Amino acid sequence: MIGASTEYDVLVAGGGNAALCAAISARRAGASVLVVEAAPRFYRGGNTRHTRNMRCAHDAATETLSGPYFEDEFFDDLLRVTGGKTDEDLAKMMISESKRMLTWIAEQGVRFQPSLGGTLSLGRTNSFFLGGGRAMLNALYRTAESLGVEVVYDTEVVGLDIEGPQFRSARVRHAGRETAVRARTFVAASGGFEANIEWLKEGWGEIADNFLIRGTPYNRGTVLKMLIDSGVRHIGDPTQCHAVAIDARAPKFDGGIITRLDCVVFGIVVNKHAERFYDEGEDVWPKRYAIWGRLVAAQPDQIAYIVFDASSLELFMPSLFPPVQASTLGELAGKLGIEATALERTVAAFNDAVRPGHFDHTSLDDCRTEGIEPPKSHWARRIEQAPFYAYPVRPGITFTYLGVKVDRRARMVMEDGRPADNMFAAGEIMAGNVLGQGYAAGIGMTIGSVFGRIAGREAAALVSSTCPSSEAA
Repeated sequence: MIGASTEYDVLVAGGGNAALCAAISARRAGASVLVVEAAPRFYRGGNTRHTRNMRCAHDAATETLSGPYFEDEFFDDLLRVTGGKTDEDLAKMMISESKRMLTWIAEQGVRFQPSLGGTLSLGRTNSFFLGGGRAMLNALYRTAESLGVEVVYDTEVVGLDIEGPQFRSARVRHAGRETAVRARTFVAASGGFEANIEWLKEGWGEIADNFLIRGTPYNRGTVLKMLIDSGVRHIGDPTQCHAVAIDARAPKFDGGIITRLDCVVFGIVVNKHAERFYDEGEDVWPKRYAIWGRLVAAQPDQIAYIVFDASSLELFMPSLFPPVQASTLGELAGKLGIEATALERTVAAFNDAVRPGHFDHTSLDDCRTEGIEPPKSHWARRIEQAPFYAYPVRPGITFTYLGVKVDRRARMVMEDGRPADNMFAAGEIMAGNVLGQGYAAGIGMTIGSVFGRIAGREAAALVSSTCPSSEAA
């Protein structure tokens, strides 16, 4: 059964952070709301299930943040990681709106934990959810349902009736049956297409077979493709995505945060030929971790190895899988399946290039290399203390950046440049407006929360203007 009705003020496609923020925002403004989630209830929430934190601007320290993070600094960080490939107007609007999100999210029942220090370097900029993303999701669902938002699971949008710039209805499949759901407004918050390997291959080619998908297997881009085919303007590069280096032993789908490796800065990264290929200490990890998926994707067979020694073993958050361990570099190479003499030669050259400095794993220190390519700009220490360790890594795709174009009101923009009459988007399905490339920790949740709240608010306002009799929640 698809809800108590087949006609609603707001239909939300998706079940993650963006979708729930839209649903709650619309319902609090008096609209009737149906949320259709393609996943079963246990797997609800898309990639939000695997998140830990959200990046928001704030002007002072709080109970859970160690200091201020002003709008200008946030924008500078965004420009740096995207290389300027962002819609600056939308980005600045999002950052300004983010200042109100921490309070608003807390009002919806989400709780935060005290700030974190250490190698993550996020205690001042990012708020961490108490209990992680799943706890955050559960809080949003409880609030949404208590307000009267209807939610159905195992329900996929398989068709959209769109006439020009106007949404009329959606065809959804549940329990093998298809039903038409009419709604005055439509909010697309159903994620990217990262779980659709064939679509990934259109941009990446056959190497996409070697990619691992960190999040939900349900984000196949079905709604995104239907919107583009219906005349909504798309934005972004199909090969741009949030891609990190994750443990190569992770499952194909849904490995989540526990398969991510945060030890790159403490060692060297080599490919299958035992060759280094990028500066492992270029910047603090939260501003660079999301480039490593693309870097590994460019290596032979899309495989690489993070190599470090005993002195670094306890400096980072451990992964789900233990590191490969050996008493010598030659033995380690054998266990990794790479040539021993090549690895020994690479490590020796690196060690010779290391210059003395004051090692500080919490900041940009002065431990660097000289006379070697690629350099290591920070945290460079000789790899010489046995036992030696390594993690095999592959590209782990979190979400894709190709999406629909939106305006400041989260309205979709049609191919002819007109805003859609009654269609809105939030979250990963429109993240490419802000993220042309690159990533910084927590920005995905910012995009979802801010644009989700705006989309719900604007959808409800549109309904109210055309149907004044809507009851307030």
